[in-house]
Amino acid sequence: MATIAIRIAIMAAIVYAALLALLYANQDRMIFPAPQERHTPVAGFEAVVLKTSDDLELVAHWKKPEAEKPTLVWFHGNAGSLAGSVQETALMASHGYGVLLASYRGYGSNPGSPSEEGFYRDGRAAMAFLTEAGIDRSKTVIAGNSIGAGTAVEMAREFEPAALILVAPFTALTDIAGESLPYVPVGWFLNHRFDNLAKLPEISCPTLVLHGTADQVVPFAHGEALGKVAPKGTFLSFDGVGHTLGYQMNAQREEERWLESLGL
Repeated sequence: MATIAIRIAIMAAIVYAALLALLYANQDRMIFPAPQERHTPVAGFEAVVLKTSDDLELVAHWKKPEAEKPTLVWFHGNAGSLAGSVQETALMASHGYGVLLASYRGYGSNPGSPSEEGFYRDGRAAMAFLTEAGIDRSKTVIAGNSIGAGTAVEMAREFEPAALILVAPFTALTDIAGESLPYVPVGWFLNHRFDNLAKLPEISCPTLVLHGTADQVVPFAHGEALGKVAPKGTFLSFDGVGHTLGYQMNAQREEERWLESLGL
């Protein structure tokens, strides 16, 4: 019986090790599904090129601000696209805000492969574009949805915008992975972190965090935690709303109302 138990334990260990190896090898595909369809800009937007520090050229969509309106740079989620970003920023775009819909390497037929550091390089390219377009930091709002909130947090930490908006954000990618795969040692397993909880206390600009109570992708508690650690944080909850919060017009109205309360 002891021999059988040992054999079973060895087989279980082999299967577990194989599972870990499979997850490790495929983590980028799971984290960054990267839709490849390239979208034509909608009316009012134009296609522009974001040039990264590692010599990639990424297609983004750009709408200039009207009068003295602020400009929003939007980072979409891991399964998102420029077409989805249009919907997530529709209200502010229709009200004269400048909007830069950033894209990522490996997405929408862009060159390169997505990664955490790659997303940050892409974010810096978006910020450089706004500077070249003459958009002052005092009129710049950085925003991101889901994993895009990770890029938004890093850009806010580096560039000190007028405001930061986070929609359905997670505290850290390791937290999400640990909750989904409790028997996997994600602490050493993941190559990407997006540790928003650690970074957010360093950000001094006003920060709005929005989260739906019915979010089954990123639990509501993640947004709550981030709202608490932001030095100038405002947290808004949306009852019964899931991970599609960014598309909800009531959420977009709250984003605009909050920006107006800041005098932007």
